[in-house]
Amino acid sequence: MTNTLLTRHDPEEARQFHAEGTWGEDTHYRLLKRNTEANPNAFALRDGGRRLTWKQLSNWVEAIASDLATQGLRSNDRVSLWASNRVESIATYLACSRNGYACNPSLHRTYTVDEISGLLERLSTKAILVEEGWGADTSHKDPLEILAKLPAMRKVYRLPKERVCGTNFPALNGPHYDAPESNENPDKVCYLAFTSGTTGTPKCVMHSDNTLLANARDMVRDWHHNKNSRLLSLSPLSHHIAWVGIAQWLLFGGEFVTDDPPAGITKLDWILETEPTYIMGVPTHAIDTLAEMKKRGLDKMGTVEVFYMAGAPIPPATAQAFVDMGITPQNVYGMTENSSHHYTWPDDPQRTICETCGRGGKAYHLKIFDSENPDIEVPQGEVGHIAGKGACLMLGYFDDQRATEESFNKDGWFLSGDLGLIDENDCLRFVGRLKDIIIRGGKNIHPKKIEDLSIKHPNVEKAAAFPVPDERLGECVCLAIISTGDEPKGQDVLQHLFNEGLSIYDMPEYYMVMNEFPITASGKTLKRELAEWARNGRLKPDPIRFTQTDKQ
Repeated sequence: MTNTLLTRHDPEEARQFHAEGTWGEDTHYRLLKRNTEANPNAFALRDGGRRLTWKQLSNWVEAIASDLATQGLRSNDRVSLWASNRVESIATYLACSRNGYACNPSLHRTYTVDEISGLLERLSTKAILVEEGWGADTSHKDPLEILAKLPAMRKVYRLPKERVCGTNFPALNGPHYDAPESNENPDKVCYLAFTSGTTGTPKCVMHSDNTLLANARDMVRDWHHNKNSRLLSLSPLSHHIAWVGIAQWLLFGGEFVTDDPPAGITKLDWILETEPTYIMGVPTHAIDTLAEMKKRGLDKMGTVEVFYMAGAPIPPATAQAFVDMGITPQNVYGMTENSSHHYTWPDDPQRTICETCGRGGKAYHLKIFDSENPDIEVPQGEVGHIAGKGACLMLGYFDDQRATEESFNKDGWFLSGDLGLIDENDCLRFVGRLKDIIIRGGKNIHPKKIEDLSIKHPNVEKAAAFPVPDERLGECVCLAIISTGDEPKGQDVLQHLFNEGLSIYDMPEYYMVMNEFPITASGKTLKRELAEWARNGRLKPDPIRFTQTDKQ
């Protein structure tokens, strides 16, 4: 089938990856069919209301694929998902893999309807799955009506909040007819994910079956997962970590469980009830779970054997707590662009697990370059700009030639925007970020957007949003302002931000008024210095919590 999406796919590079075994002939759909043939009645997929066997899931995927085809979709068309952690999203993704559509699952709950509309228009999305009430402002803005009017849109599937398909989505045992021949090309673009990026405008990463499965093959092999493994993703299905998990699940053929505890059940209860052997999430998930266990007096996390953590360094006390209860922490570094390419191994010493992101697998190779000149490699052990090449690297950014080109140095190494070093054991040590970004509990928040909206307030002359440390979340947002005269109250500024369109999930949690900001010789605000002053106690911002009023 003809590929109509422009990518950085290189035939010579592809031959190399096939020769070394990091790429293969499998697609996500082909793996689904293989698991169905091998264990049709084994449990495959579970959310808070449904638990499906491989046979049930496979039949449902065929029904969804047939329905999508009847909407007039063709190979390479885009299908988006805006819903909670429910099985319909995964089944739809697999249906897209079958028909050769590019699926876009990265629409976070924190987006507003207008933001979603803009992203889908960029993609020319032909079909979307939307859950009622899902989104930052759907309580007072109807997404269904707005999204249905997008120029390219052919079908809006509406899902109820309850864990049922409803009347607008193919039923679990629905008919499957008129579906096209399955697309068996593992190099097609199958996955589109908007990144949080370094600015407020998300870039859209393109992955093929092969680029996603390359990293997953490494992790399944090196961590010895098999058909008896049960994976619970505490990361949402709108986050790339969950799809790293889904690729692993399809390869090892066990069961995948979403973070979807029924009402009245805590995450810890969900862990104990679903009995995972492998959990994936960010350190905040681990810290919260350990705190709940301590509160209840529990000394064992059910059947859990491995706890994957990415997105922030693992606190040593957290790693030690897992080791003490017989759970192996998996310390991971990666990005949407290259998945979880560096990770510790199960037999690594505890110090390696706690202090490094390991040596990873053969699907990605790292070099460290000068932070000021990314074309100059620095010696081993020196801190610099983390860059990489390999089979799990994306195929580029959708419809963005400039962003794709600017992400590589002159020798073709992908630049992460992060600082790190390779230690004497060839393990990656993450040091910090080159990017002006705040990561709160694994979610990227853009200071520039907060600042740009803040200075629209009549009493705000300048604004600086910067991170303050938080034991549970890693970082929280502090907003410092210089007033024009009359000092605005913190709640007034937060209400202003909300009225201007800032998501409630991006709201500052600390606030302060200053007379002046530290600046560079060229007049730029030194936000790293503000962050350091907050860490060492020189600044004492006031905690604040946004309280939404009726005014909108």
